[in-house]
Amino acid sequence: MKISKKRYLQGFGIIVVLLGMARCIFPDIASSRNGLSASDLAATDSSMAEAEKRENDSLSSPTSDTTHFAQQALAPNGGGSRFFNADGTLRRTRIYSVPNFGKAFPDQNDVQLIAAQRLGVSPVNDRDEAMHRISDLVYVGSNPYFYIDRLHSSIPYLVPKASILLQDIGRAYFDSLQMKGIPLHKIIVTSVMRSKADVVKLRGHNSNATQNSCHLYGTTFDVCYNRYKTVEDPSGKPRHKVRNDTLKWVLSEVLNDMRKQNRCLIKYEVHQGCFHITVK
Repeated sequence: MKISKKRYLQGFGIIVVLLGMARCIFPDIASSRNGLSASDLAATDSSMAEAEKRENDSLSSPTSDTTHFAQQALAPNGGGSRFFNADGTLRRTRIYSVPNFGKAFPDQNDVQLIAAQRLGVSPVNDRDEAMHRISDLVYVGSNPYFYIDRLHSSIPYLVPKASILLQDIGRAYFDSLQMKGIPLHKIIVTSVMRSKADVVKLRGHNSNATQNSCHLYGTTFDVCYNRYKTVEDPSGKPRHKVRNDTLKWVLSEVLNDMRKQNRCLIKYEVHQGCFHITVK
């Protein structure tokens, strides 16, 4: 049955009149379910609108909290973003290295041994014993930030604090390479924890190897400075070659920062071609 437009409007008018009469007779009918009257709801809507306006104003205000967070990405000298130049290009940092490797990393074995004995575990007899010291030692394997070389005279275990240090060095090295526009390379770890059996084997063909090595305590690892693992481009695009000296200079900056932060002791090993590092 089709209803004419005129009859529809008449019916709608009657409904409006009836609702108006009901509101006059029962004023509470206008209250909301949560007990707020219509006037209260109107006041709430007004407050919400005012709060929304203040929020919008704060987002565009130079004194808002957003400015504080944005400032954390600024360069230390206040010259714009830490990561981008004013024209939108990536900011690049210079390579500084250290003035002298021997003077920057002078911590001899006797100094490192004190820290190793204080923070490390008691020496293990062999790899099998290390595997069962799960409450004291963690397994250290190659990951996105560093590469574990083939180990001939050590086993891949460290105390947790040393493991975290190694991870942080690898990550900081990646960050530094990126900021300098250098293709990514992983550091290579050549020696980790040594068991008593490893020390005996090592001294069999290297009379200069110390019997009381820092490596015995799981606090120490060696990172070579004359070899690096290239991170290949996922697309297969060949990376341009980087001199080992350049990679060594960047690594020395990272290690120098870690040492200055009192996180480790470092000895520059000339004949072994590595940085000998003990956690603090």
